[in-house]
Amino acid sequence: MSPTYAREIRTPEFGCGLDGLLNARAEALTGILNGADYTQWDPASDPLLRHHFSAARRQGKAANKAVLQEAFGLPRDAHLPLLAHVGRLVEQKGIDLLLDILPELMRRPLQLVLLGSGQKKLEDALRAAQAAYPHRLGLHIGYDEPLAHLIEAGADAFLMPSRFEPCGLNQIYSLRYGTLPIVRRTGGLADTVVDADADALALGTATGFVFDAATPAALLAAIDRALALFRRPSAWIGVMQTAMAQDYSWARSAQRYLDLYRSLSPAGGPSP
Repeated sequence: MSPTYAREIRTPEFGCGLDGLLNARAEALTGILNGADYTQWDPASDPLLRHHFSAARRQGKAANKAVLQEAFGLPRDAHLPLLAHVGRLVEQKGIDLLLDILPELMRRPLQLVLLGSGQKKLEDALRAAQAAYPHRLGLHIGYDEPLAHLIEAGADAFLMPSRFEPCGLNQIYSLRYGTLPIVRRTGGLADTVVDADADALALGTATGFVFDAATPAALLAAIDRALALFRRPSAWIGVMQTAMAQDYSWARSAQRYLDLYRSLSPAGGPSP
């Protein structure tokens, strides 16, 4: 499901006992990213949004942010960075890392919204956190498709501190919506997000924020880097525009499958 994950499953950490076999057959192992359906996930035409926007016409993103803040009962404030997460509430997704830093995170000038369901202990911990920070943290336990689209459209940054991620789709959606992903360098996250370090910012290739260690400290440091860039509006907008220009459509992924099938076809054989 991604080139990096194809390499990761050849290690004891991710191979689940099959790493020996996978290494023996390494020449037959290929990783191809999933694609996004941009007929459903594109802020310029998203059928579930009231306010559409694009890289060239960004006003609709601010309107969606206001709607999102209202939906979660948070104060409307265009200047506060709004972080978000949508997904399963399980340790694989790094939700425990987020919980570990919440007290420190809530000392920063920001808002946070979460949508998902999963392990009861994590759900309960998030409910307790929401009760403790009702004007800073919005929570919806369960799944709601229109709300998921609104979160991607209205948030400023998207948290994906996954311990492993075969591909991931939310970071791909986030790129399209100019909601800069904050991700751990693993699986498909490593293949789709370019860290906003000094070199990438200078080159204009940055699309998000990437950290390595699956630790609370590393996650918090990545968030702090994002907050620092948010305070530089022109630099933030530049990364947004680069992110929104990325193409992770199914058309691109399908072409990679076709290229793979053709490379496997006997010489002179029929093309797929």
